Amino acid sequence: MPNLRLTRRAVDEIPFAHSGQVLYRDTLLSGFGLRVGTRSKVFFAEGQVNRRTRRVTIGRADLFAPDIARRKALAVLGEMADGHDPNAEKRKDQVERITLEIAFSRFFEARPNLSEHTVSGYQRTERLYLKSWRTKPLNDITRQMVLKKHQDIAKAHGETTANNAMRHFRSVYNFVAATQDEFPPNPVHILSQARAWYKETRRQTVVTAADLPDWWEAVIAEPEYSRDFLLTALFTGMRRGELLKLRWENIDLKAKTLHLPSTKNGDPLDLPLSDFLTDLLAQRWAHSTGSPWVFPGPGKSGHMVETKKFLLRVSAGSGVKFTLHDLRRTFITIAESLDVPYYALKRLLNHRTNGDVTGGYIVVNTERLRDPVEQVAARILELVDESQK
Repeated sequence: MPNLRLTRRAVDEIPFAHSGQVLYRDTLLSGFGLRVGTRSKVFFAEGQVNRRTRRVTIGRADLFAPDIARRKALAVLGEMADGHDPNAEKRKDQVERITLEIAFSRFFEARPNLSEHTVSGYQRTERLYLKSWRTKPLNDITRQMVLKKHQDIAKAHGETTANNAMRHFRSVYNFVAATQDEFPPNPVHILSQARAWYKETRRQTVVTAADLPDWWEAVIAEPEYSRDFLLTALFTGMRRGELLKLRWENIDLKAKTLHLPSTKNGDPLDLPLSDFLTDLLAQRWAHSTGSPWVFPGPGKSGHMVETKKFLLRVSAGSGVKFTLHDLRRTFITIAESLDVPYYALKRLLNHRTNGDVTGGYIVVNTERLRDPVEQVAARILELVDESQK
């Protein structure tokens, strides 16, 4: 560790390091020095704070003259002598600048493979439910603020929405905290400690066997775009977002298969198509106008986006209140009633079996699912036909 008086000429003559870094100590001011790397020369100040060595960067040698850097170093060394840690202060300043808006942005940047559905949910939380916090430093958000916000969201938007918003905030906070040395504990912990999470009751509604004929009649009376969308939902059990973004390139009418390269859980999904659904999609293809989407729409995205209006029409026409997710539950309920094997049911819904060791050894391919899919289709048509006899 060479010692020399750091003048402009001496600094310019010091060669760059072949590898790593070399520290040069100033003979005029103890604690002042120059760090020389393979491409840079940087002034620093080094001293003791609470018996611990702290090194603080002053600035690049090509920007600061040695005399100016030495004066800055003297000020820093004075702060250290008074017990102040400049590095800790810098870290604190950096932490305070991380607002909720910045935190969400960094969270998305670090996770580019999140599904569009997940990103949309997080963005909705940030922009709608946590709007008043967007410019607030993340480490200023307290446990009591979380508790009150959770209650306010529940009153305005529902208890499940409040829980989801705080789960999103918890994930983003944990991500940022993992990148910071000095960050308060996650304030969302208060909801567990105070047992303040709202109890969520899983929705169990389906289109029952008794209601299916009336529902079917109302669907068949719909325009082809909504009719085909609802029938595809019923005969596949697919999620709303997966159906809306279904592309023709992912359908093989000859092989009678459907491929989803990306789904809610990140896994691809391959499903066989029943004969009924193959015929329905073949007719749609024959009358398609060149759109890449199976269910095109007039908006920017090019695919259908709005489903609420025709769901309300069918509900009013049939007297059967339902959601699109009810059709997913109806599909799998019918499959279970036909004694379709458990692992085939999981694959039809594209649910993972991570916690099941046996499930990890069972490969359920598309052809293995073809018979269950045909059974479900046949049972749906049978229930509809029975009412017409």
